[in-house]
Amino acid sequence: MERRIFLAGAALAVMAPAIPSPARESLGRRTLVERFAATLSAHDLSAFGALFADDYVNHQISAAAPAPPTGLTPKQATVGYFAARLAGMPDLQVAIESAVTADDKVAASFVYTGTHGGSYFGIAPTGRALRFTSCDIFLVRNNLLAEHWGMGDIAGILAQLRAR
Repeated sequence: MERRIFLAGAALAVMAPAIPSPARESLGRRTLVERFAATLSAHDLSAFGALFADDYVNHQISAAAPAPPTGLTPKQATVGYFAARLAGMPDLQVAIESAVTADDKVAASFVYTGTHGGSYFGIAPTGRALRFTSCDIFLVRNNLLAEHWGMGDIAGILAQLRAR
């Protein structure tokens, strides 16, 4: 199996120069959201944080989500938010339902699954299986996530956490 993966990767590397530049850039943006999901599923916050530009801007505002801590850059606050998610769901897995690219943007619909095994949104562990989604749009600059607009199902998460 590893040999097939290696051969496929080698073939892509040889063919990459033949792929027109816009198609390569689109593939790169798609790969970026795949790495977003993969680094979170691997619980690798260092690699996750490396996906974001230092001057990253998060345009998402949610009345249901806690306000980001003061004194943090948007990049630090985003990594901290996902660190809290991983602490609340130690077996978190992230999958992509769908992704599209256009110009310098990539959009994806993510599905998050895991077990509520740690404090999350201030709620003590319940042991419940959780499943929720988010739809996110990213501006990509220099192969990094530079800006974000999105909507996550925070109300759905809270409903699952508080279910009796």
